[in-house]
Amino acid sequence: MRLIHDYFLFTLQKIFILNLFNLALKLKGFPIREAQRTLKSIQNINETEFKAYVESKKHDIVAFHLKHNPFYQSFATSANPLDWNSIPIMTKSDLQHPLETLWSEGFSKQNIYIDKTSGASGQPFLFSKDKFCHALTWAVIQNRFGWYNIDFNHSKQGRFYGIPLDKKGYYIEKLKDFISCRTRFNVFDLSDAGFENWLKVFKTKPLEYLNGYTSPMVQFAKYLQGKNIVLKTVCPSLQVCMTTSEMLFEDDRTLLEQQFGIPVANEYGASELDLIAFENPKGQWQVNSETLFVEVLDEHNNVLPHGEEGRLVITSLYNKAQPFIRYDIGDIGMLSEHSTLKTPILKKLIGRTNDMVILPSGKKAAGLTFYYVTKSIIEKDSKVKAFVIEQLKPDTFKVIYVSSEVLSEENIKHIITEMEVYLEKGLQITFERRDKLVRSKSGKLKQFTSLLNQNT
Repeated sequence: MRLIHDYFLFTLQKIFILNLFNLALKLKGFPIREAQRTLKSIQNINETEFKAYVESKKHDIVAFHLKHNPFYQSFATSANPLDWNSIPIMTKSDLQHPLETLWSEGFSKQNIYIDKTSGASGQPFLFSKDKFCHALTWAVIQNRFGWYNIDFNHSKQGRFYGIPLDKKGYYIEKLKDFISCRTRFNVFDLSDAGFENWLKVFKTKPLEYLNGYTSPMVQFAKYLQGKNIVLKTVCPSLQVCMTTSEMLFEDDRTLLEQQFGIPVANEYGASELDLIAFENPKGQWQVNSETLFVEVLDEHNNVLPHGEEGRLVITSLYNKAQPFIRYDIGDIGMLSEHSTLKTPILKKLIGRTNDMVILPSGKKAAGLTFYYVTKSIIEKDSKVKAFVIEQLKPDTFKVIYVSSEVLSEENIKHIITEMEVYLEKGLQITFERRDKLVRSKSGKLKQFTSLLNQNT
């Protein structure tokens, strides 16, 4: 009898532990099981019938907010749910209002999910989702991670994010880490001593996957490269690395895969919307067509054909608490020519529209592309660990870098020459060496920042 009792307790404990993540969502009122069933039913719609599904959801979400959301009624005065071209484009600035003024009828703090964007774009703001919509967000994330045999309920994660420094926020995140089987690494300490502590953790914990900001993982990979260490030899349980929130350049991907000894999958998302795209096992950045409708528009709001770059404008098909309808996320991207309505492929993510280099001649360039030109030179100097670029004036740039030594005159001349070739002559470029780079409160690093007034 005692053996039966012990076996029952062990089985119950095992079930509880394996489903702790889903249980936590359920206890908070997020119907994860219903969301998972809904997601599966959407994925079972065949290609020929998928257009009808998308058109129906587009119509329904616009009609809902026109009927039940006072803010959207005043914002979209000429909108017709039957005419998608009549639906106005909204931006983050349109939503910079007290949050309670953006809610649909019947929604309040008691029955919605509220969060805040990281503010890395310079415009942090509060947003809300109804609880089913938020559960769908997690269902999509779990589904994509499942492509790599990762299960949030039991797979052990090495997490490379920041953490709030206030006591309440800190302990909330630590509780989330416990529930989600996460071990968090301090991205605010990227010193050799900090990396040595990280390495000790990998030697003692059977972590299965890595997830977090690109730049701290790249810095850790450089440290491992200097020590001639492949992480998987230290932690054989590792299976895959998921990068997010910061640009992943191809040479960085190569470095991560080489020094971690595992494949890398890149994700692209926005907390106010959902997971937007996730790299599938074929190496394609597959767009979330289940809960989002993604458009690529030109400067006149015309839809561009696949293969042409433009503004990414996204509609959340399920958020009834707050409208995100034809929402210009502020990013520039391109869908592949091989995209279908059910399986869109994000061919390229160029960067944010407010991260443009604006020169005295009036010429413009994507800031991240400009950053990459410099990166290809500056990182050949093995002493440079990381760097960012600031545009102070139309003709003035500052390269801020972390290095054990000052950059050589040869490298500085080479960088200035390449910048002038890529941009234009007559630029003033200064270099500043620091012990570490400034990150946002969330731990995110902004590689290029323009301090110019974007409206000029």
